[in-house]
Amino acid sequence: MIQLSDIHQIYQGPSGPVEALKGIDLTVAPGEVFGVIGRSGAGKSSLVRTINLLNRPVRGSVRVDGRELTALDDAELRAARQGIGMIFQHFNLLASRTVYENVALPLELAGLPPSDVRGRVEPLLELVGLTGLRDRYPAQISGGQKQRVGIARALANRPKVLLSDEATSALDPETTRSILALLQQINREFGLTVVLITHEMQVIKQLAQQVAVIDHGRIVEQGAVLDVFTRPQHETTRSLLDDIAPQELPESVLARIRTLMHDGSSEAPQLLRLAFAGDDAADQPLLSQVIRRFGIDLSIVHGQVDEIQGRPFGSLAVLARGAGESVASAVAYLRGAGVAVQEVAHV
Repeated sequence: MIQLSDIHQIYQGPSGPVEALKGIDLTVAPGEVFGVIGRSGAGKSSLVRTINLLNRPVRGSVRVDGRELTALDDAELRAARQGIGMIFQHFNLLASRTVYENVALPLELAGLPPSDVRGRVEPLLELVGLTGLRDRYPAQISGGQKQRVGIARALANRPKVLLSDEATSALDPETTRSILALLQQINREFGLTVVLITHEMQVIKQLAQQVAVIDHGRIVEQGAVLDVFTRPQHETTRSLLDDIAPQELPESVLARIRTLMHDGSSEAPQLLRLAFAGDDAADQPLLSQVIRRFGIDLSIVHGQVDEIQGRPFGSLAVLARGAGESVASAVAYLRGAGVAVQEVAHV
């Protein structure tokens, strides 16, 4: 559905040219919710605005629904953009138009007659839960309601692609969850391809199926959300995950581990970090199997279990005590069962 190849973007900054995107390659499948996450200034918004050519790259290919957008003339590009809806962080509503009129605006600009406009707008207002507020102005509704207007407006032209540029970052947590649930419903019911730009892993966790991590204009890691959450490879990814799945053990836990590892026993325990995802690993009594099969002791010293879209993922820190060969065999067994195991040498 969306394919970006070797995308470069350069802006003129106060001190000279700034390279915002540096050779981005990205493919988003039809009907997928694809998250792009990074810190402020990483290039997220530059990237998403490349997809509809609001920002035209200085080099690279942008294909959406089989069409090379960079090769289109102005009239063809305007027509192609009707198939790409976009919602914004600060809503971008017209203060002088009502809720109904804001949603109707793109249809009026496209030249649809009033009866057709009404036939499109009224179902959209019902979809986003704003039928009773149709005659209010933006100043008379809440931030979450404004974003619902923005979503309805983005859907007015019946797009195949929906771009969301930090659409929830100006909202409180409860409203954020409701907006993400609405986007999930839209993706499911209409089969829309959604590209979700955010700096919050919680947003990725709730909604996205695939994720790309961007840092200093480059994609540094990407893959299925479950895989990236449980096996982060890049330091930026690990840092962004800290809010929902801390990658470092608390100092109080480390102090307790140091005491246990130097308790004077003949077999010093080994610290293992275990990460698992999906029903298979979560539902199996793997730790008890390892204890029985390899004759070792396992003590859980820290851990957490969560869900991503109904699928479990989690991490545990365990102290393994036993013969070296037995512990090594247990580690191999766990890895064979789909558990990521990190052997921690220094605490």
